[in-house]
Amino acid sequence: MTTRRKCSHILSNGERNMVPLNRTGSVRKPNSWSGPTPGEEAILSGCKKDAHLLHVVSLGDLFYSKLEVKDTNGPIFSYSMGNVVALHVSHPDLVKDITLCGSLALGKATYLKKTHEPLFGQGILKSNGEAWAYQRKIIAPEFFLEKVKGMVDLMVDCTFPLLNSWESKIERGKGIADIKVDEDLRSYSADVISRACFGSSYIKGKEIFLKLRVLQKAICKPNMFVEITGVRHIPTKRNREMWRLNKEIRSLILQVVKEGKGGDKNLLQAILRSASNGRIGPNTTDSFVVDNCKTIYFAGHETTAVTATWCLMLLGLHPEWQARARAEVAEVCDGRPTDARSLQKMKILTMVIQEALRLYPPGAYVTRETLQEMEFGGIHIPKGVNVYVPVSILHHDPNIWGPDVHEFNPERFASGVHGACQHPHMYVPFGAGTRTCLGQNFAMVELKIILSLVLSKFSFTLSPSYQHSPTLRLIVEPEFGVSLIMEKV
Repeated sequence: MTTRRKCSHILSNGERNMVPLNRTGSVRKPNSWSGPTPGEEAILSGCKKDAHLLHVVSLGDLFYSKLEVKDTNGPIFSYSMGNVVALHVSHPDLVKDITLCGSLALGKATYLKKTHEPLFGQGILKSNGEAWAYQRKIIAPEFFLEKVKGMVDLMVDCTFPLLNSWESKIERGKGIADIKVDEDLRSYSADVISRACFGSSYIKGKEIFLKLRVLQKAICKPNMFVEITGVRHIPTKRNREMWRLNKEIRSLILQVVKEGKGGDKNLLQAILRSASNGRIGPNTTDSFVVDNCKTIYFAGHETTAVTATWCLMLLGLHPEWQARARAEVAEVCDGRPTDARSLQKMKILTMVIQEALRLYPPGAYVTRETLQEMEFGGIHIPKGVNVYVPVSILHHDPNIWGPDVHEFNPERFASGVHGACQHPHMYVPFGAGTRTCLGQNFAMVELKIILSLVLSKFSFTLSPSYQHSPTLRLIVEPEFGVSLIMEKV
């Protein structure tokens, strides 16, 4: 296993723009600001070679260690992003105030909405105010736990192509195979979201997923001028590629929508019903449907597949936890098919998933913008300030998690999140507050299903070819994928 470490040095004027704040301060808007956009190319990397325990050091464009910058500037400080003021918050009390805020005046950052518009449009992930509240009312019920429990059989059925494929590779390898698992897990998760939410199969939606993946990578290509000069509107090669992909994805989704009309009750039908009730206006009906379908297609499968990949990587690195999780699955299922009741009994597997989400949270930041003047913890924040809650700092703070913060130790979650750390609200793998990920129940059930079935059929270790280089492409993922040496149990 090799480690690839990347560092982005602090750029000129970066430190001058960082302004530590006390709890009774205010955020000022100066006449001019300079400095790069933080977080777009954040990288989590590192390898504690002696103990073979992976740990995480967060790196970014503005600073090469968020933890270092926190130590230097304190848990609350402001800095510049072009002509926009940013407030960086990791103080437990202030994080709690922000995450518990239910006001529609704390919304998604405008600059991120513009940057990510080709991928999410004005769907629920990026909309604000009443538009967001209306979409949430439509989509949230489709992911309530009781409804998700009814999807367990469907999710189990979707595992068969993946499991059969891995078994065939092992047989061809005479009992052992080096398997790159990340793309297979993406295909599995894409099949689940296609069937559960849109009433179609991965084969039918495969082209959509592949184009979304290409679009994701195109959006994440470094381009510091896009946010500053509006280059996104100029027909550069990169922009033409994104425009073409966006047009093709839109056409494919509308085709799926047309074929799915009048089908079984699912998320697609809920979106179509809401689009036809007249509240969103006749000229925006297609955009409303397409934007929310794109959001669900991408967010619904990408984050789950990547988390499953991290879980298998960590279990491959820690055979003792792999054995414990496998033994639990065998005891709970006892030869019976996996069902909702058995999933609830898989406590060790839940702990493994929670710890993987702590070490490798899908999102590097919880990002908000004050859409009007607001106040948190005695700090006055003007309209238009971007508020950053750095998830990697919250999840890797030894003052919150203890001295083993960088180690893979699922045991810390033995008594749940409240027993794992001093401030449970600092654990935010699915986001925070009213904008917490609506699909977290769906994701947890799907993760338990695929991981439990993989554990019941295979034993595995991390391949020597694995390169540890987590990178941020909207979500934190392994840049070079994950390969495992697999055998049948």
